[in-house]
Amino acid sequence: MRIGIVCYPTYGGSGVLATELGKALADKGHMVHFITYQQPVRLNAFHANIYYHEVQVPTYPLFDFPPYESALSSTMVDVILNQQLDLLHVHYAIPHASTAYLAKQIVSKQGRTVPFITTLHGTDITLVGKDKTYAPVVTFSINESDAITAVSNNLREETYKSFQIEKDIEVIYNFVDTERFKRRASELMHFRNAIAPNGEKILLHVSNFRKVKRVPDVVKVFQKVRERVPSKLLLVGDGPDRPAIEAMCREMNLCGDIRFVGKQEQLEDVMSIADLFVLPSDYESFGLAALEAMAAEVPVISSNAGGLPEVNIHGKTGFLSPVGDVDSMADNAIKLLEDEKLLAAMRKGALEQAQRFHIDNIIPQYEALYEEVMNRALESVDK
Repeated sequence: MRIGIVCYPTYGGSGVLATELGKALADKGHMVHFITYQQPVRLNAFHANIYYHEVQVPTYPLFDFPPYESALSSTMVDVILNQQLDLLHVHYAIPHASTAYLAKQIVSKQGRTVPFITTLHGTDITLVGKDKTYAPVVTFSINESDAITAVSNNLREETYKSFQIEKDIEVIYNFVDTERFKRRASELMHFRNAIAPNGEKILLHVSNFRKVKRVPDVVKVFQKVRERVPSKLLLVGDGPDRPAIEAMCREMNLCGDIRFVGKQEQLEDVMSIADLFVLPSDYESFGLAALEAMAAEVPVISSNAGGLPEVNIHGKTGFLSPVGDVDSMADNAIKLLEDEKLLAAMRKGALEQAQRFHIDNIIPQYEALYEEVMNRALESVDK
């Protein structure tokens, strides 16, 4: 198949999932065309079946805000016609679903029928999409999609609650390449020793440092853990809340035990040396970073928000606590770190859970959906 993938090219879960999906499809022989405003962060190697089409947004004095949506639709049309795409798969409803709808209508005037699939990822529904400014367009473009998927049952239900959706939403979970994240602690002992030279436990958090991630709670949990268990904290990522978190660490006199390491391409190396992953978010539609940690045999201490209970199984892969309950999260972390037998059992449980979401189990679900959507489109043309 010739597949167009539209996504945000950043470190967020939707961009990561879309990029990894495209790479996996290309490995299976499909021709994959990424359409976005810059090269996705995980699209970092040459592949004969992968093409990247950059959206060029013109700037004119007339425009206070460059018309990205119009430029994106035009680029979609160009790629559809010149690369003979069979379908579009857009990730994150805003603005990708509406631009895909517009592109579909434009190419239909030239005798091309190109269906599009919209995958909902989370804040496009639970936060941004609920804004009255966007809600009518989001509702319309989702309903006009030829197929709709969500990355968790929780997100599926949230979408039905928040919008007047007239079609079925299929749940296709996020996935992980368990081979890529296979734990290699012995190979990376020099790395671990550099972070924790006296054998301290290592807590890890990975995010885009937005308010919804509750990174201050990570620091508060760490402070309580550190009082009982010699520990270090690795904070991976970057974003708007980082300066405030750095100031918070200085005020709490924790700088000596906390490292801000910024955005990291090789997350598998970082996760291989961690003992616990901490994710206290206000909301996670799924929790892809937590799944990747589990694939590296790292138990997860998380909130019970959104789709996290579908990924992090309380008492098996880690522990769940109510949002904002720092004491509970810290107690659970201490319980794990002070009991090596329990920690080993949780490591095993985390890996077993990650295997459920192995990339080889999920990609065929997308391929089957693509075939179904394309067949429906062909049938409608024949009629």
